[in-house]
Amino acid sequence: TWGAPTVQPAGFQGTQMVADAEGPYLLDTGDRLRVFVYGQPNLSRAYTVDHDGRITVPLIGNVEARGRTTRDLAGTIRSRLGAEYVRDPQVTVDILQNRPFFIYGEVKTAGQYPFVSGMTVETAIAIAGGYSERASTRSYRITRRINGFVDQMEAPGDYPLLPGDTVYVNERFF
Repeated sequence: TWGAPTVQPAGFQGTQMVADAEGPYLLDTGDRLRVFVYGQPNLSRAYTVDHDGRITVPLIGNVEARGRTTRDLAGTIRSRLGAEYVRDPQVTVDILQNRPFFIYGEVKTAGQYPFVSGMTVETAIAIAGGYSERASTRSYRITRRINGFVDQMEAPGDYPLLPGDTVYVNERFF
């Protein structure tokens, strides 16, 4: 049987949680998707989730994507197309590219980078060219958007990142 979910605060000790434990991947602004409607080449194409969290599909217009899984989004597109336009549509939605992550502070090349599955704070720093001369190698802040709310946390270097996260590498104090 399943028990009550456990909440683990950002100040960890011992074994760290893994990114997959966060549950299914939820779509948000910046994700690139491939929507395939079998037998309908005019409807099958790549879409980018816009700033409002939507994609615009021909015939049915805006479809809310933010906060949904690819399977849930496919079901919505299927039902809306099937209601008026396509008989028994077969729809699949795949992620072509995750939204990027951002890193700034005491790194050599701050900026926006493509997300890589299994990324941690330390791998993000490596992608950004490594630490600057004044960087703290123990103090990081992560800003994460969860269901429209922004959450900030202090995290260790092996903390898993999610697409869309912003990492700030603090300055070292002598």
